[in-house]
Amino acid sequence: MAPRFNSVVVDVDSTLSAVEGIDWLASQRSDALRAQIAETTGRAMRGEVQLVDIFAARMDLVAPSREEVGALATEYVARLEPGAAESLAKLTNAGVRVILVSGGLRQAILPLASYLGIPDHDVNAVAVHFDENGSYEGFDQNSPMTRNGGKAEMVRSLSLEKPILGVGDGITDLEIRTATPPAVDAFAAYIGVIDRPAVTSAADYVIRTFEELQPIVLG
Repeated sequence: MAPRFNSVVVDVDSTLSAVEGIDWLASQRSDALRAQIAETTGRAMRGEVQLVDIFAARMDLVAPSREEVGALATEYVARLEPGAAESLAKLTNAGVRVILVSGGLRQAILPLASYLGIPDHDVNAVAVHFDENGSYEGFDQNSPMTRNGGKAEMVRSLSLEKPILGVGDGITDLEIRTATPPAVDAFAAYIGVIDRPAVTSAADYVIRTFEELQPIVLG
């Protein structure tokens, strides 16, 4: 039997992994900075502020080094959501294409994708730049994932095989469904890490585990 969805677009932070990357990096500085960044991140994911208004400010405050981004990569894998690897493997084995679309840092997410068997070209995230000493030197400010509506723009540009299902926890994920025109055919709000009512109330599906994703996609 053919899958109900041929492509699945998955968020990373607080969805595929229980880590919120920029918050984790901030915690390497101080508890106060982590609290400040986490509060700002939460507001953006609830839709209370525009992502474009806070993305650069958060990155400048944290200014992660290459070594710290590498440590974040390890954390992403260590805190992979239970059942995620097995569930995504079943989707892939059934012929479903799994794509990661994240506002997180690409270099930190690539090892997680590799662990899951997702090729680099199916990882869409924000590249971070370092100088020759590995110190922070900025990020790709042209990345659509640094602004609201950017994930929908990215998904449309991929020309994925339909029907497409989006999976995520935040407003910026939901936007791939609510954009005009929608970039996906349906959206599943993932609440295994955090439940954001503004997202779940507008989702087609609500899932707490990745095992619950399988019958939605495979039928």
